[in-house]
Amino acid sequence: MIRTLRKSVLSVPLAAIALAVSSAYAAPVIGPSDATFYTNPASLGGAHGDLIQYRPTTVNLGTGAPATKAFNVLYQSTDSLGKPNAVSGTVLVPTTAWSGTGPRPVILYAVGTQGLAQDCAPSRQFAAGSNEYENANINAALKAGYTVLVTDYAGYLAGTESTYLSGQSQGNAVLDIFKAATSIPSVGIDAAAPVGIWGFSQGGQSAAWAAEVLPNYAPGLNVKGVAAGGIPADFMASAHFLDGNLGAAFLASGVAGLSVQYPKTVGNNFNLLASADGKAQIAKLKTECVFTALFDLQNKTLAQFTVDPANTTLDDLLGVPAVETTLLAQNLGKQPLTVPMYQYHGKADEFIPLAQDIDLKRYYCANGGKVQFDLYPSEHIVTQFQAAPKALAWMADRFAGKAAPSSCSTNTTGYPTPTNTNTAPGGNFVVKLDAWPLTATVGLKTLGQTVYLPAASTFTATTDITAKTLNGTLSVPDFKQSLKIIGIGSQIGMKVTPNGATTGTASLDNAGKLHVHGTAYADITITSVSGIPVGSCKTVTPVAFPLNFDGPVSSLGNGGLNFSGTTTFPQVKGCFISAILSALMSGSGQTYSFTVNPPAPTSF
Repeated sequence: MIRTLRKSVLSVPLAAIALAVSSAYAAPVIGPSDATFYTNPASLGGAHGDLIQYRPTTVNLGTGAPATKAFNVLYQSTDSLGKPNAVSGTVLVPTTAWSGTGPRPVILYAVGTQGLAQDCAPSRQFAAGSNEYENANINAALKAGYTVLVTDYAGYLAGTESTYLSGQSQGNAVLDIFKAATSIPSVGIDAAAPVGIWGFSQGGQSAAWAAEVLPNYAPGLNVKGVAAGGIPADFMASAHFLDGNLGAAFLASGVAGLSVQYPKTVGNNFNLLASADGKAQIAKLKTECVFTALFDLQNKTLAQFTVDPANTTLDDLLGVPAVETTLLAQNLGKQPLTVPMYQYHGKADEFIPLAQDIDLKRYYCANGGKVQFDLYPSEHIVTQFQAAPKALAWMADRFAGKAAPSSCSTNTTGYPTPTNTNTAPGGNFVVKLDAWPLTATVGLKTLGQTVYLPAASTFTATTDITAKTLNGTLSVPDFKQSLKIIGIGSQIGMKVTPNGATTGTASLDNAGKLHVHGTAYADITITSVSGIPVGSCKTVTPVAFPLNFDGPVSSLGNGGLNFSGTTTFPQVKGCFISAILSALMSGSGQTYSFTVNPPAPTSF
């Protein structure tokens, strides 16, 4: 600790130095403004949750982010072996006054997989403005008025390596950042503030671990609820699902992370069994962030990393007694819940198996927990963002003191485990939109009026991220719309009929941005005017609606995918008023806006 103080002495006010020297953790230390802030302390002499140092920082949370006071923190925590460690993180406090009653609530936001490279740490990405893919969820929590605390987890300081998927270490780091944040002078975080814990995937694992260790590790924390989704609760089940799968990078990262946390078991056995190429793959993985790693290792098996891949199975690797004991120690479902939980999972999850997450829910319910479990219709990454509004609404009710709902009644044998609808998680990276609700408008330029497509309209599509293809179709029921034609109000009967498939390209870049470019074609038919049939008054050629979207992958849940622009309506022919309709509805400059949102979840 003294060595750390010496390193940062030039950036610390003299008064702070005097206080820090007299008592290592008696007063917070302002850390250096450069990258040396992330220096791992030579020794740790305080208690878990102690603030080692902090500094004001500037964060770039993307377009539409609310104004915040932001700080980087370095604080003491505890790893999975019970040893003290230092962890970095970010404190985000809205600048607007809290409008609710009591202290401003705090969200402990547990991020999902970011990647093993040190630059992947959320605090570093916030500062760099590098499009941290979970910004949308963090911004939503900030806009709700909550303080948001984001741990980087252990292993993102200079000279350290990530202990990815080491469950207890992650849960401890999530809890300890609260005490550290309250120690920042004038930060305005009440030590008795209501707290919510929220995370998905690795973050869901971390949030659930935090919930399980809470009573013994941080008993004074005023936690009102935990929202945890896509949880890898059973390491062995998750490993078998990931091996040779799209998410093979997550399994390989888990081996790397657990080798760091458990060098005598996982680490030694990996070094014995891994080939030179396997060791090189892991070394490369430690230089990559999540999406680069995901595409690099897609569909690889862990056996491919070994000296004898032809005769090595995953069970051979996981079944080494010392390794197996370590891996089983990462499993959740060891301690009952003492706070309510909102648990959720995607029915088409291609990375984390559904059944083992439901088994965790059943354990919590059987041991007195209060759990609301929701099933979303989509894949892993998509579900993370589809569930965000529900998770925040659920948390708001907990902060408001409302009784937590429970779906524990479905634990009985009369409610079979839902089946994962993603029956082939290997192969290409595919995201399916199955009859997603479509909200659409078309602006008629000459008439100066807007046509609203009916609420039952849907958009179905298959986006193959690996092949970079989009194939889909619109579905629009027949409908009637009130329009003024030549100054006279009329009920116009209309059909919007897809003409062929919606085709194009779809891709996901290494920064987590989704790119969709395609075209939907539709025939527009006027079937009646003021209730009088007019025959088949139809556009002579299909109307082309370009579908272009470039934005964060989080848009698949937060706000939906919006396609808007201008198009040209061809002439209308086929009925006795076609000339009038053509004059009023045809031509260029017609506007349109299509927004597709996911269907609502079902409770289990």
